[in-house]
Amino acid sequence: MSLQMAEDCLFCEIDREHLWLDNEVGIALWDAYPVSKGHALVVPRRHVASIYDLPGCDQHSLWELVAAARKALLEKFSPNGFNIGINDGLVAGQTVMHAHIHVIPRYTGDVPDPRGGVRWVIPEAAAYWEGSS
Repeated sequence: MSLQMAEDCLFCEIDREHLWLDNEVGIALWDAYPVSKGHALVVPRRHVASIYDLPGCDQHSLWELVAAARKALLEKFSPNGFNIGINDGLVAGQTVMHAHIHVIPRYTGDVPDPRGGVRWVIPEAAAYWEGSS
């Protein structure tokens, strides 16, 4: 199955050399602006803005591809952990309006204190362990 293309969409015009894993519903490719070694994206072949615009069975297949990408990244780069997430909508930081899931390998010492992980999208609320009860 090929990509279902939309005009002027970065992910619909993927250079095949960036593609390293796929299934019937999606593709995995290297992030063009990686935040860590091995940062990958899992992208549905169908052009939709949100993965929640896909049927449930396609969402399931995308998450299977995320699991396969994670496993391959473990073998290739030996990271110590992962941040896996979606920017779903403009206010959530989505800049390419073709749904995609970030699979970001994490390495011991890559930041001084990794506690809170994805909670840091709202810095004022991230460090809940510093708050008073």
